[in-house]
Amino acid sequence: MAWIFLILAGLFEVGWAVGLKYTEGFTRLWPSVWTIAAMALSFGLLSVALKSLPLGTAYGVWVGIGAIGTVLLGMVLLGETASLARIVSVLLIVAGIIGLKLATP
Repeated sequence: MAWIFLILAGLFEVGWAVGLKYTEGFTRLWPSVWTIAAMALSFGLLSVALKSLPLGTAYGVWVGIGAIGTVLLGMVLLGETASLARIVSVLLIVAGIIGLKLATP
């Protein structure tokens, strides 16, 4: 169950990271409300996952999910470059997350 909480926490991290772009420095109300709510949910779910997962694993996976999702949504929603180097870098992050999962007792 901890892994499910961790994955959800990572997805909400993507939500707040992308949401920051839309808040325009927290000057827009509804994007700011969503972003703050996503932050709270992300941190809350991460803290629940940390009850039974090692800190290094949980934090690494949480950040990795956030990084991958943010890069991909940046490409899709914001027209950021989808170069080969960026795609390979994202795949390396995926490999790291898989490695952390496999190495966790």
